[in-house]
Amino acid sequence: MYTADGWPIAAKISYGPYTEDGQLAAQAPASVWREQLTQVAELGYRYIDPMDDWVPIGDISDERFAELKEVLDDLDLRIIAISIGRNSVIDTERGDENLAMVHRTIDRGAELGAKFVNVGFLQELYPAQKEALWFWLADGHHDDPALYDKAVERVRELGEHAQSLGMQISLEMYEDTFLGTPEGAVQFLKDIDHAAVGINPDIGNLIRLHRPMPKGEDMYDIVLPYANYWHIKNYIRDEDPATGSYMSAPVPLKYGTINYRAVIRKALKLGYTGPFMVEHYGSDWLGVGVENAEYIRDVIRSYLNNK
Repeated sequence: MYTADGWPIAAKISYGPYTEDGQLAAQAPASVWREQLTQVAELGYRYIDPMDDWVPIGDISDERFAELKEVLDDLDLRIIAISIGRNSVIDTERGDENLAMVHRTIDRGAELGAKFVNVGFLQELYPAQKEALWFWLADGHHDDPALYDKAVERVRELGEHAQSLGMQISLEMYEDTFLGTPEGAVQFLKDIDHAAVGINPDIGNLIRLHRPMPKGEDMYDIVLPYANYWHIKNYIRDEDPATGSYMSAPVPLKYGTINYRAVIRKALKLGYTGPFMVEHYGSDWLGVGVENAEYIRDVIRSYLNNK
């Protein structure tokens, strides 16, 4: 087990696919990557998760990949995991293409020293989601039950590839997909039945929804025994049974509806040794991420000091 100070806690690179002047980040000069990642390093982050909606690691050329590695080395930033966003391997139009891209990402991740590739069944936001204040306020993609077996087969294939390189696949929980409930995520994992595949217990993706929802801590109880990589975030949540109204908004970990001091301690008791990726929507996502990382380290330190 890591020490509290040495525990890998990564920043989610949330600069998005376009630079300030409208250029694709993947095509931007390495100087732009350096300026963006310098902000990350200056805040004390040692690890990043370069999600594919920023610079798709599996799709850039060898020359650009070498440039990215140089920037990372110069800034002393390491990659513990790479997350795949809205590129589902069972997308009815681009599933085969996305599957090939994830395989390339696994290969590139191994070169970068990553230990995890995070995948899910998220798909492109619908127009109403793009127009909403928060995209989760509008209904989005729902997985087709007819594709369940194909999803299991493809993730098992990714698990085989990852395992061959000393890596693991983590399954990101997300509403209305095969990983949209704790029970569904655990059953999906059991159907895959592969030692190199675990769950990303991203309960934050569920607790923010404007619909009836179990208590966050209760959902964590179901999935924590299977967790291997963790996108961690919190929200305030309110619901009024008299009117059927809901409200949610992102906040730092220690201020939200989920009691993460209790949840993280429970995960450690269960033997969790995976990395965290601190994630926050809106406001200063980098700054809030630093606060969240320090909070996580404080909780881990307290737990380890009193074992």
